[in-house]
Amino acid sequence: MRVTKFTHACLRIEGAGVLVIDPGEFSERSALDGADAVVITHEHFDHLNVAAVTAAVADRPDLRIFAHEEVLKKLGEVAEATTPVAPGDEFEAAGFTLRAYGGQHAVIHPYIPRIVNLGYLIADGSTNVYHPGDSFFVPEGATVDTLCVPLNAPWMKVAEAIEFTRAVKPGRAFAIHDGLLNERGAAVSDSHLENFSETRYRHLAPGTTLD
Repeated sequence: MRVTKFTHACLRIEGAGVLVIDPGEFSERSALDGADAVVITHEHFDHLNVAAVTAAVADRPDLRIFAHEEVLKKLGEVAEATTPVAPGDEFEAAGFTLRAYGGQHAVIHPYIPRIVNLGYLIADGSTNVYHPGDSFFVPEGATVDTLCVPLNAPWMKVAEAIEFTRAVKPGRAFAIHDGLLNERGAAVSDSHLENFSETRYRHLAPGTTLD
C-alpha cells in the first residue's frame, strides 16, 4: 500500500488498484488520474469537488464512487457510477477492503445543522489506514496502523486531535485537513501532537508518499 497525501484532506492509495479519498476543491485534480474508485466522507466542498469527480467518470467510465446516499445526491449526473454506503458497511473498492464508521459530521455550532459523515478504514491484508473525514469518530474494535488526524478546522481544536489520536492508538499518524493553516499555525499544532499524541506523528507536505 502506497499512500500519497494531496492538499488538505485528499489521499491517493495505490496497491492492486488506485483509490482516492475526498478529492475536494482544495486538492489537486491530478489525484484522480487513473483512479479505479473514489470514496467520499461527506459533501463539503473541501472534500468533494463535484466537477472534478464528474469529469473523472467521463474520462474513465469504469470508475466507481462510494459514499453515503445523502452525499451521492450531489453526483446525480454520474449516478450510474455510484454505490451508497452506510455506517457499518464493509465493501471492496479498487482492490482494498473498506469499512465505514460513524455517521455524522462533527458539531460546528448548534445553529448549523449536522450532515452525514463517514470515516473509512482501508485495508489491503497487511496494513490499513483510517480516514475519519470531518469527525473524531473512534473505530471501536479496530487496530489502526496509520491514522489520518485532522489538524485544523472551524469545528475543532488541537486538544481534540490529540485526544482522538490517543484514543485510536495507531501505529503512526499524519496530519490531514490542514489547508486553512499557515506555516506558523501548523508548527504550533504539530508540536503539540508530536509531544502528546503517544504515537509517531508527521505533518506531510502535499505530494509526499508513504509505504
